[in-house]
Amino acid sequence: MLSILLAAVGIAPLLNYGLSATSDLVIRDLGISETQFGLLATVCFGCAAIGNVAFGQFADRQPDIRLLLLVFGMAALAMGFAALPAGYAFLLVASGISGFAQSFPNGVTNRILAQRVPKNQRIAWTGIKQSGVQVSQLIGSVGFPMLAAVIGWHGASLIGAVVAALLGVLAIKVVSAVPLLQAPAAAAPRSMSGQAASPDTASTRFIVFALALFGFINGIGVQATNVYIPLFAVRELDFSLVAGGLTAAVAGVVGVSARVGWGRMMSRGVPAPKLLLLLAVLATAGGLGFLMAQQAHSAVLLWLAVVLHGASALGVSVVLMAALLRAIPISRMGSASGIVSAGQFGGFTIGPLAMGLLISSPGGFTAGWIAVVCIYLSCTLLGLFLVFLRRRSS
Repeated sequence: MLSILLAAVGIAPLLNYGLSATSDLVIRDLGISETQFGLLATVCFGCAAIGNVAFGQFADRQPDIRLLLLVFGMAALAMGFAALPAGYAFLLVASGISGFAQSFPNGVTNRILAQRVPKNQRIAWTGIKQSGVQVSQLIGSVGFPMLAAVIGWHGASLIGAVVAALLGVLAIKVVSAVPLLQAPAAAAPRSMSGQAASPDTASTRFIVFALALFGFINGIGVQATNVYIPLFAVRELDFSLVAGGLTAAVAGVVGVSARVGWGRMMSRGVPAPKLLLLLAVLATAGGLGFLMAQQAHSAVLLWLAVVLHGASALGVSVVLMAALLRAIPISRMGSASGIVSAGQFGGFTIGPLAMGLLISSPGGFTAGWIAVVCIYLSCTLLGLFLVFLRRRSS
């Protein structure tokens, strides 16, 4: 079951990570600019943001199996479109479909956890299943360049489509075989701090809003970095295409471990605001690392920045989702997860396009990395504010 939840979270963004890892090849093959390449991610995450808001209540009313069909089916369709050598416009369509596929995974997997997994395992499992995104990043960043070297990036996309379809069939069989738990007596929701929260609707709304805002700001920096790490390594530090893809792969590997680790800390009762503040500080250090790597033309500093990025910014999602599981009733899990995910995807939408514009400007990657550092400093300020509010309320 846990493997299926991980796959459900990770399958939809696989196309985006694969394209990012082969960005230099895609740009040359299609004859597009860096800004146009960034628009692919913008369309993807823009559709995801719209879908998370528009389909939140729809997801609350749909059975788990139907939502899993949508997730895996649309992911397969998106990569199938990308496999067609029909030009940039078709790739934009594929990116949009991939984005809509990302409208449902957080909500449906959170609900499956709440309804089919024992309570004492839920938060820890959240960390593992949210690492599906970074597993996807690892597979896309290593697999796509290797396949592209043999059968081209269109062929790599076709392989991805087949894998998504097969995983979808397996997911439906596994989830159908796991029964719902007996409904427990209603329990008071808990706040981000881990303490019992007031059932007051305004308080719950504030929690959702705060998590969505943090996810939005962090999301700008995450995808501004994720989408362009391979291109930065290839063009600024003279990495090969495969080595450039490995930078994103390493970030993904570190991100998997980080999400599991942060999830375990949440399961032990560590307050979400404290973890969010720590992650923001580490992400700021990572942004500074990328800037210093460019100025010093240092591969060592680049790898250090990649590790910090994977350990911090890529770990935020698990803290946000675990905080929701503490605070939000099951009946509202789909819509609440949708709002927080929409915040993240809203940031994901802005980040790649803004970064593409900056690196296409005279300032190049220097301007881009300075902007990323400023974004993470904003996250740090918001984290400090949330920690202050928690201390004041306690």
